[in-house]
Amino acid sequence: MQIVDVSELCKALDLEQIEVNIFRGTNHDIGAHHVFGGQVLSQALHAAMLTTPEDRIAHSMHAYFILPGDLQHPIIYMVDQVRDGGSFTTRRVKAIQNGKDIFIMAVSFQLKQEGLEHQIPMPEIIPPDDLQSDQDLLSQFSDRLPESFKRFLRPRPIEFRPVDPFDFILPEKRDPIRHIWFRAKGELPDDLALHQRILAYASDYNLLTTAIQPHQDEIQIYQVQLASLDHAMWFHRPFNMNDWLLYEVDSPSASNARGFTRGSIFSRDGSLVASVAQEGLIRPKKK
Repeated sequence: MQIVDVSELCKALDLEQIEVNIFRGTNHDIGAHHVFGGQVLSQALHAAMLTTPEDRIAHSMHAYFILPGDLQHPIIYMVDQVRDGGSFTTRRVKAIQNGKDIFIMAVSFQLKQEGLEHQIPMPEIIPPDDLQSDQDLLSQFSDRLPESFKRFLRPRPIEFRPVDPFDFILPEKRDPIRHIWFRAKGELPDDLALHQRILAYASDYNLLTTAIQPHQDEIQIYQVQLASLDHAMWFHRPFNMNDWLLYEVDSPSASNARGFTRGSIFSRDGSLVASVAQEGLIRPKKK
């Protein structure tokens, strides 16, 4: 099933409670051979939220992808209620398929509290209204794309508008930094927890491809095996996925068949709303 609207995405990411602290989630296909990492991040965060008092807001999550998820089977999420403190709540989530752990994550929640405030500035960048979506850009060259990439040419519930588009036709060496505007397609209700779940989903896009950019004179992206290994995320301030957010992504290092990437997510008014870090497998495919 192709999901084209964020309301459809919310339904696809929803969980069924089958026992205390145990939930079941279904999968959707984004064009990859395995379950999309953003789906598992979002569903695991949701499972943790379902066991946490509503007055506590998720502020950080740290995850490891252990095995590829099978699209043909549901995923079971088991939550360990580690701690309920005076200000902070900690949850540990395990995702299981076919009797094996495929993913683990720790999530921390906090009461809303007053404290010191500062942030890095948002870069001055071309506004989203002056840009095309990545899907529109790809469609212009669909007849020249490798077959392995044509399956990604499908409607998506999140719209991405790259400031500096990835060139799949004539790739050239670039610095490992990108800027991408994105927002939900459709309308989300005013529910911060739901917006956090959708942002966790969207945050898994555009990271590892940034680590390829300095090497495009040596190898093209469709010749590389990419897989997320871990993913960390911090929620700093409230935000709205119905409006444009700016994803500033860079890759400080690649070594030993791994690429390390970081992301800063800004609201349109310049507020830093979230930060992301991810390391992933990056190695040439076997011929």
